[in-house]
Amino acid sequence: MYKDPTVARVVSSFPHPIREIVHCWIPMRDGIRISARIWLPKDAERSPVPAILECHPYRKQDAEAWQDAINHPYFAGHGYASVRIDLRGSGESEGILQDEYSDIEHDDICEVIAWLAAQPWCTGSVGMIGISWGGFTALQVAARRPPALKCIITCCSTDDRYADDMHYMGGSLMNDNMVWGAHFFLFMSRPPTPDIVGNQWREMWIERLHALEPFVAQWLKHQRRNAYWKRGSVCENYGDIACPVYTVSGWADGYRNAVFRLLANLNVPRKGLIGPWSHMYGHQGVPGPAIGFLQECLRWWDHWLKGKATGIMDEPMLRAYMLEPVRTSATLIHSEGRWIAESSWPSPSGTTRVYHLGLPGTLTLEPGRPGSIGVSSPPITGLASGVWGADRHRLDRVNPGAPLDQREDDANSLCFETEPLHERIEIFGAVVAKLNLSVDRPVAQLAVRLCDVAPDGASTRITYGVLNLTHVDGHEFANELKVGQQYRARVQLTDVARAIPVGNRLRLSISTAYWPLLWPSPARVTATIHCGHSCLELPLRASRDDDAALAPFDIPETAPPLSMTLLRAGKNARTIHRDVGTGETIVTCINDDGLYRIERTGVELDFSGVERYRLTADDPLSATSELDWTCSFAKGDWYVRCVTHTRVSGDANNFHLTVNLDAYEGDTRVFCRSWNQEIPRDMN
Repeated sequence: MYKDPTVARVVSSFPHPIREIVHCWIPMRDGIRISARIWLPKDAERSPVPAILECHPYRKQDAEAWQDAINHPYFAGHGYASVRIDLRGSGESEGILQDEYSDIEHDDICEVIAWLAAQPWCTGSVGMIGISWGGFTALQVAARRPPALKCIITCCSTDDRYADDMHYMGGSLMNDNMVWGAHFFLFMSRPPTPDIVGNQWREMWIERLHALEPFVAQWLKHQRRNAYWKRGSVCENYGDIACPVYTVSGWADGYRNAVFRLLANLNVPRKGLIGPWSHMYGHQGVPGPAIGFLQECLRWWDHWLKGKATGIMDEPMLRAYMLEPVRTSATLIHSEGRWIAESSWPSPSGTTRVYHLGLPGTLTLEPGRPGSIGVSSPPITGLASGVWGADRHRLDRVNPGAPLDQREDDANSLCFETEPLHERIEIFGAVVAKLNLSVDRPVAQLAVRLCDVAPDGASTRITYGVLNLTHVDGHEFANELKVGQQYRARVQLTDVARAIPVGNRLRLSISTAYWPLLWPSPARVTATIHCGHSCLELPLRASRDDDAALAPFDIPETAPPLSMTLLRAGKNARTIHRDVGTGETIVTCINDDGLYRIERTGVELDFSGVERYRLTADDPLSATSELDWTCSFAKGDWYVRCVTHTRVSGDANNFHLTVNLDAYEGDTRVFCRSWNQEIPRDMN
């Protein structure tokens, strides 16, 4: 849905005059037609140009039209045919979309690439770009090696669909699994627009509604890393990718880790870029500073698709933004820091500092006093965690998904802390905790946070990682833990670039619960950390003079934004309500994009949702997630509305899933269905 782009220089005049094909059909081998929107130079038939393709199911004609308007004409105006398709079964495309990243989706995209390459206005060379879903598909289709695909730019994506997506972080079930499942379910219930597909819109809509099944149910049935998740996870064989890759993300995004893995493991020309941003393109980046990301894309396209000497491959492999210390704030729109660079990754100049866990709660460079210490976190530990992706930034609103001051969660955790630092350090890369531990339950999880503690006691989360301890031997396996037996757990925290000033302390906080980010273990757990052989590995980078010599990025530029009229203001909020009588805590997230009209088409869009997470103080089996989403589309006499409700709870052995879907045309309900499923817990 609509997000306010950050302030950028709007470019209205381009080297190449543009024409737009608002809609055209691309036929698939099975007879299904894919709907495409194309921007290209007016003279492309006489002077063919390379094509750039973006693919996702988020509706090119309305819901994502604001994003397409500022990106694709910009590429077209600089000499490319820029193409957006709705995936099969979404937007105006025919057929049914049954799951994320299916084989038929990849087949379709490969056919689309071949179709583009064969057009008289195309040179035969194609690039792919995308963010989130579109970034996933760029990687996944690159692994298919379609002949015309020459390079990709993948933004805010992952190479690992199981352990580094919103489904099972570290093998632990995330509430975002349910949030995205409910969100995606609503997305797929939306009809095509009559303006594009004509009178068949209703038939296509009803077909989609009858074919829908709750995505959450499918994902809950696969709680281990199996063939289901390996499909589309390019980390299974990085060698499948043969074309150049530019991988991009932001420190405030949930998908930052893949940048480093792709740089380390791909064997093709590659570059990486990671800014301070959330889940958005770099020219819209919030928290800022935003950069001229579209110009950076053009340098990449010009090099690989036109053979121009842009110098982009002469520059360092990785550019990253080193964050200066800042306390978490829901109103943060700019991050202090500087750009740094590495010629390769892993960096040959990086060092690792090892801190040892000792008693009583110390982090020291020399092994401290050995011994054991236990932690049994209340199930509600984690209320300061914020939102996994923290991607609800707006320039004119607060970001309630930001993590809070960590002191309350620290109080419910086992903490190990350094003395005040005598020198400034810069952490860059993946922090790793190696813990010898034992537990008193057969199923347990661990959340590990690294915090920057200021002299006044304020605790700011730098990075964190989680692990389902039944997966201690790998995510393909889940074995009940033996009570009292010692295990060696390696918990890799999310990648980070963060400076810690003199006088601050580092705090390692370990908890056995992290609600509502993680679904709780079936019973409250006591974990015992054995300090003698437990340690924290901190990747450090020395400040270098050549950082200051890096060429600055251009300022952000975009094509003219879409003309839209706001008809009802939206709202984002996150509240925590505690009932001291019942002991219940309710976390409520309101995600309301408001109502607005696209002036070009006259279509009015409304999208809103409410998430509620309930948990009674000392009862992990009381955990409940309820997700309500509503969307509507209107133009003249045409009005459609879809409403979904998703509820997940659990007992010691099963998850309980309820999903409701209602669809309305005008005031008439045209579809109604409910699903109730019991899904066995698989050591989660």
